[in-house]
Amino acid sequence: MTITIENVDMNMDQDEGDVVPPKPEVLAEEKKELGNQQYKLKQYGKALVYYSEAIELWPTNSSYYGNRSACHMMQGNYASACEDALQAVTLDPKFVKGWVRVAKSNIAIGDFKGAENALIQIEKLEPTNSNLVVEKKHLDNAKKFNDEAEKAYSKKDFRKVVYLLDRALEICNACSRFKVMKAECLARLGRYQEAQELANDVLSNDKQHADAILVRGMCLYYQDNVDRAFNHFQHVLKLAPDHSKALEIYKKAKALKQKKEEGNEAFKQGKNKEAYDLYTEALGIDPNNVSTNAKLYFNRATVSSKLGRLNEAVSDCSAALELDSNYIKALMRRAKCYMELQQYEEAVRDYEKIVKFDKSRETRKLLNDAKLELKKSLRKDYYKILGVNKNATTEDIKKAYRKRALVHHPDRHANASDVEKQEQEKKFKEVGEAYTILSDPQKRTRYDNGFDIEDYCSSNAASSVFEAFFPEGAHFFSQQGSSYPGTFTFQFQ
Repeated sequence: MTITIENVDMNMDQDEGDVVPPKPEVLAEEKKELGNQQYKLKQYGKALVYYSEAIELWPTNSSYYGNRSACHMMQGNYASACEDALQAVTLDPKFVKGWVRVAKSNIAIGDFKGAENALIQIEKLEPTNSNLVVEKKHLDNAKKFNDEAEKAYSKKDFRKVVYLLDRALEICNACSRFKVMKAECLARLGRYQEAQELANDVLSNDKQHADAILVRGMCLYYQDNVDRAFNHFQHVLKLAPDHSKALEIYKKAKALKQKKEEGNEAFKQGKNKEAYDLYTEALGIDPNNVSTNAKLYFNRATVSSKLGRLNEAVSDCSAALELDSNYIKALMRRAKCYMELQQYEEAVRDYEKIVKFDKSRETRKLLNDAKLELKKSLRKDYYKILGVNKNATTEDIKKAYRKRALVHHPDRHANASDVEKQEQEKKFKEVGEAYTILSDPQKRTRYDNGFDIEDYCSSNAASSVFEAFFPEGAHFFSQQGSSYPGTFTFQFQ
């Protein structure tokens, strides 16, 4: 027989009329079983779809909500798990597994009140339930860590807070309150990357979480990215106009920015004293802002050096480096101040640190210059011995020698104690040595350039230099009366 389209259609209609559609409850059970199979295979996403379909077909079945709650828990979505578990026990108040999931999920999200209420219900329905003791212990430990963390926070012991919240988050691993509190403390400890990652984790689940946005703003502010920080603080205050922490830090941030900019402007205009005072005021605004305060200390050090207050400049550079040990500008400024203060050993130490970061020719030259000055400073200062400056002429050096040689000649101190005689003899030798070096242009040039100079003057050599100036020799020093020359008179040229 030839089958026409009409016949096919008629046959289909007949077949459809014979089929009795299953009841929704039956289909719901089938969906649940499919969900259970996927759950056992740890395919929680697929299981979740089947449980949701089962709930649509049979929305008053508490076990479906319980199963979907378990799925959410395995995916780490404890807020949704708690919501489903609460729906399950609302439909069936004697559903113990449902109450267990309410307790577990509330502990995970840090809702201690909700967890306590669930544990009370479990104890009433099934006092011997194995989960009761375990979850009570978890709750007690979490509450203990929470209380200790709050005490440490009130004392501004942020390291301890982080330690305690790490312990708490091992129990309450989905508690956004603990995460944000830890993130804030990390920001205050200067661990900005960790703080931002933790804040971002919270914001991934709640984009309008005011405290997490505040932490991101704090990280920007403490890294001297003030304008972007302002945007975050303003966002927080739109979400929560009375947010006390946001109000406080926003106020400080604005004041700090304004005072720093005023100081910079005064410095540009050459008003160094005014700039110094403004930077000092800025440093008192927010001790927690390490990055900005390091820059303020450096700025004030720069002003101090302009004012000739080199020791203050050194102190401020040191304060900046305490806050930021890799602050090259502060190291450079301090090294230059040490050079001006003739503290060459300290200057060399700073330049050596700088060269580790900056190996440029200019920087290496600064280090070599400092080393040369240090070497020179450790030698005898012949200019000082003769009492002349480094620009002294040959004639100045001769006059100085005549004067010093007469003062320290051993014959002048013939009646002194043995100790004094030795001291004067030593000085007399040094005077002769200084003259020998500084009166010779080649030796003087080598000395000025830091080259090692041999000890040119023994005691005999020193006497020879003296005799070259005073041929009459020791009879200049009369033994009558004082040790000054008796009838001898001498006039400097």
